[in-house]
Amino acid sequence: MQTLPDHALKPFFENGAALANAILDGGMHRVDEQRRRGRASAINPSGRFEVHTRHIHDDGWQSFEDLPAFRTEVQVERPKTIITRNDSPDISFDRSINPYRGCEHGCVYCFARPTHAYMGLSAGLDFESKLFAKPDAARLLERELARDGYQPRTIAIGTNTDPYQPIEKDWRIMREILEVLEAHDHPVGIVTKSALVMRDIDILSRMAEKGLAKVALSITTLDSKLARSMEPRAATPARRLEAIRALAGAGIPVSAMVAPVIPGLNDHEIERILDSARAARAREAGYILLRLPLEVSLVFKEWLLRHCPDRYRHVVALIRSMRGGKDYDAEFGKRMKGAGPYAWQISRRFEIAAGRLGLNLDKTVLRTDLFRRPAQAGQQLMLL
Repeated sequence: MQTLPDHALKPFFENGAALANAILDGGMHRVDEQRRRGRASAINPSGRFEVHTRHIHDDGWQSFEDLPAFRTEVQVERPKTIITRNDSPDISFDRSINPYRGCEHGCVYCFARPTHAYMGLSAGLDFESKLFAKPDAARLLERELARDGYQPRTIAIGTNTDPYQPIEKDWRIMREILEVLEAHDHPVGIVTKSALVMRDIDILSRMAEKGLAKVALSITTLDSKLARSMEPRAATPARRLEAIRALAGAGIPVSAMVAPVIPGLNDHEIERILDSARAARAREAGYILLRLPLEVSLVFKEWLLRHCPDRYRHVVALIRSMRGGKDYDAEFGKRMKGAGPYAWQISRRFEIAAGRLGLNLDKTVLRTDLFRRPAQAGQQLMLL
């Protein structure tokens, strides 16, 4: 992939370079490459709820070269509860946990980027570098599991930001959450792009033996160069396949997620990704079409133009052909898979490849009947 300088990008933009003007001339200038090294986004627009926007302007009195690099900063967040509920009809779980807000993996397409606006921050570089950790997560989880009337169902972790992103090595919040879930025989499903999940094979294998745990590794591409630019701080494709192999070898049900499928960019890899995942002993597989809600659209399209200018118009046209002419359609039933002929073609290719490889023959259903409610504060423990 060839990265073009800013002045060479305008001709590639649609409709008279309207988007180019927004990025290059409207205050959302690209941050200097040295300041954003190792990050996917090159822009840092103000959050959508902010009253004021900030624009970069060189008046000749200061040098942008003196500005500090974007380094990873972690703040502590103290939520009152840790289990998030949903009633979405097109996803398979009704509750989830997010140990962190923001994600250092920096996946340019991440649909969770707009959530940083609730913190007064940008969905661009801020999302990748200004992170929030929830060190009370395990304590809050145990308290919520102990409540009268709590009914156990699989808790999904990694559905918003990755629980095994790099800062987990030091914070170990995900590890503590798993310890609570194991102690009370509560089922958990994990989605990650990180090989760090192998650190917790000891806990996950014990839970899997009881039918209480499953893991999905998201593999976007097998092209290491594309992965490096698109998801710069996530594990390499080879390491993710290694994680699938290690988890499966420990008796943990593992699936592969081809996610997201980006038409015109990585959709030609669907069959190869599934072949590789099956060879690594994945049992199941799924896919999700690229989602571009709110600010993600601008962040992704800027990246696409910077890294793949020759494919920009084609990729955007294909995305819109599956989203009713828009960058994104949030309608239930369509947001994950899209609609239209090209979306149908992707679906059929995936189904045929998965069927040929024997994937998804048996769906892993986790048990809930083993759950043991934690003792509430002041409650007398049972002798037997």
